[in-house]
Amino acid sequence: MTVFHFFNCAILTFGPHAVYYSATPLSEYDTLGTSIKAAVVYLITALVKLVCLATFLNVSETDSFNPYQELLKALIGFIDVAGLYFALTQLTHRNISQCHKFQAVGLGWAFADSVLHRLAPLWVGARGLEFTWDYIFQGLEANANLVLSLSLAALGIFNVA
Repeated sequence: MTVFHFFNCAILTFGPHAVYYSATPLSEYDTLGTSIKAAVVYLITALVKLVCLATFLNVSETDSFNPYQELLKALIGFIDVAGLYFALTQLTHRNISQCHKFQAVGLGWAFADSVLHRLAPLWVGARGLEFTWDYIFQGLEANANLVLSLSLAALGIFNVA
């Protein structure tokens, strides 16, 4: 039963990415390479964000509000936007239209985010002895994140064009 729960949660988390790729014209234009390049750019920006967060933010033992730290967190959050803009403008794309380019980059970005943030907790936790709703909610969150990444890439492509 635990393996069944794991497979259900894994399909809920990663299945919509595959369905989106095969249901849209992305598979016809062979944009898998573009999606993989966008995923690599996401991994690099996640590493840069991790290093910046670890270097520049102070760990506080109290829950006091520090406007400087919050502003710094917001500025570090814009590294994702810069990485997505880089992926949209600088990656070598084949003969695909702007519409398919933002879809390929957004799909690769969302898939890398799902793998990086949800694969290990899903592998460790969803195979446990008891059923929990947390991993189903993670799968639903991955689906919402797919929509968010595609929307952010669509906004970026309109600024590029």
